[in-house]
Amino acid sequence: MQLEEDPYEIRVGVPTAEVFRRLRTDAGLSDKSPEAVALALPNTWFGVVLRHAGEPIGMGRIIGDGGTAFQLVDICVHPAHQGRGLGKRIMAALTGELDRRAPETAYVSLIADGPARHLYEKFGFADTAGHDSIGMYRTTGRG
Repeated sequence: MQLEEDPYEIRVGVPTAEVFRRLRTDAGLSDKSPEAVALALPNTWFGVVLRHAGEPIGMGRIIGDGGTAFQLVDICVHPAHQGRGLGKRIMAALTGELDRRAPETAYVSLIADGPARHLYEKFGFADTAGHDSIGMYRTTGRG
């Protein structure tokens, strides 16, 4: 009996700006301006692109200062491929790299949208509300 080859592959790196924007919007995340994406992607500490038969269908990135603070961002999988454990593969790649390279005392954060929190909890992330800290955010207000 021959096992079927896995059509999914995770590659280290970041997508092009165009693919980045498409992956975000396909997955229901907000779009970002081409200018913002062009500034952001080169500052990725570690990133992965999930491919199906060579086509990018998911991604995840880690940003941060390389020592004390890291944030997991842009974690998404195209809806046609969701429900197959692919988000777990992305998270495993990201957290594995943090475990290998980030200092033990680094603070690692993310913002969980909706039910994605259940996936993140499986990788050791916990809700900060009710502790001595609470997650907060703001935008620049410049569109």
